[in-house]
Amino acid sequence: MNLQGNTLDSFSKTKKMKRVEVKSQIKSSSETIIKAFLDSDMLKGWWSVERCLIENKIGGIYILAWQINDTGFGYVNSGTIKSFDPNTELVISNFVYMNPKKKILGPMSLTIRATEIDFATSEIYICQDGYQNGIDWDWYYEAVKRAWPTEIK
Repeated sequence: MNLQGNTLDSFSKTKKMKRVEVKSQIKSSSETIIKAFLDSDMLKGWWSVERCLIENKIGGIYILAWQINDTGFGYVNSGTIKSFDPNTELVISNFVYMNPKKKILGPMSLTIRATEIDFATSEIYICQDGYQNGIDWDWYYEAVKRAWPTEIK
């Protein structure tokens, strides 16, 4: 899937919660955008996910792994599918980030929404929130804030 488009980045930070929000217009159907977050081949193609285990249903597990080698995983995201409409929305709750060099970070949530603008174009909205405070949390927040706009271009 070609995840290219004009990106409008919106990052908000409050005392209680930090979130990363990104909107972009993409030349794709909304169904294909949601599928890109669920299909292992599509995840490999645009997000470089090396392995995943995803149950495409409410209550299903959502696990993605990168940088796999003989000694383990470089990093892993996991969560539970809270809301799922194959045409418009995927919400992952209890979203956790694991990296052998950092604390386990979570729970957070990841929301992906896709809205068709016309026959060939859709708007994608991504929101990752639930960030807490601390050195590892600040590092992860900054990494995600830089990554999401790049990943959906």
